[in-house]
Amino acid sequence: MRILVVEDESLIAMQLEDMLLDLGCEVVGPASRIRAAQQLLDSGVEIDCAVLDVNISGELVYPVAKRLDEAGIPIVFATGYGREGVEPHWRDHPILQKPYTIDQIGASISLCRS
Repeated sequence: MRILVVEDESLIAMQLEDMLLDLGCEVVGPASRIRAAQQLLDSGVEIDCAVLDVNISGELVYPVAKRLDEAGIPIVFATGYGREGVEPHWRDHPILQKPYTIDQIGASISLCRS
């Protein structure tokens, strides 16, 4: 699976990338800014699923999530704020509470395959 990662904290992005690689995924990005994520989407890169931090350097990730959702690409939100940190419209998507484990990432992205 090709997983888009949008995460502004470099250490978290590196840890997530390592987890995804250990799970046999290919990482797209990571994008540390909304604009960088939008540019990746504009490039036409193939994506099977996305793991999105909700707050990217003070900007909410929902414009990226909207584009992914419209393209039918499954989304997993990752946030330190838990379920309440995700706007109600998006709460039907998997939500990971930071810090998360490789098992939680694996379970969340397995939902992308369904």
